[in-house]
Amino acid sequence: MSVISTGKTFANGEQLTADKLNQVIDQATFNASEAVDGSTITLISGAMAVNDSGITEAKIENGAVTKAKIENVTDMTVLGNTSGSAAAPQEVSILDEDTMSSNSATSLATQQSIKAYVDDLIDYSALPSQSGGLATEGEQGSYTLPGGLIVKYGTLDSNSSVVSYTFTTAFPTAIIGVNATVNDNISSPSETCSASDTTKTGFDLRGYQGVSGAAVGRVFWTAYGY
Repeated sequence: MSVISTGKTFANGEQLTADKLNQVIDQATFNASEAVDGSTITLISGAMAVNDSGITEAKIENGAVTKAKIENVTDMTVLGNTSGSAAAPQEVSILDEDTMSSNSATSLATQQSIKAYVDDLIDYSALPSQSGGLATEGEQGSYTLPGGLIVKYGTLDSNSSVVSYTFTTAFPTAIIGVNATVNDNISSPSETCSASDTTKTGFDLRGYQGVSGAAVGRVFWTAYGY
């Protein structure tokens, strides 16, 4: 049996007309048993169609699907699915935002923007530039880590057994603690210091020489809060 059944069968001696020739083409149909396999390809209303499950991974030739054969996608997008369930692929945005300001749960970030965001978590330009570190009495700095933890740091000269110190800017909510270290003018291993009476606005520095309270010189301190 032929693959196509024509729409008109001529008898011997029958006159040929334009209308009859049109019938041959316009009314032609596929013969299902010859034109399709009934598995991968089927007929729907006389037209060839692919079965819903007709094309499997095994039936796609290795390398047959190439980048050039995929529909173009919009610039700075990739094909993916962010719907939360199984769905047809869609364009997913690629954002180049150094500050991650969009805070998107469905967009991707570029390598450059991730690096810039991480590099800017701590503003190193705000740190003291002196080669010897914090050199000026009372000099103070502050930076905020991701998640809201605030770190303040500075120097203080302990010219008496107890020195009260006030932060340039108070912690907004609470202080966690203060560390203090003797940083200069150490004349004896017994010279130590500690911070006490910590509040959002400041702390008291206590200096020790041996068993008696006394000045211990330059002190470096760090405070943590939020």
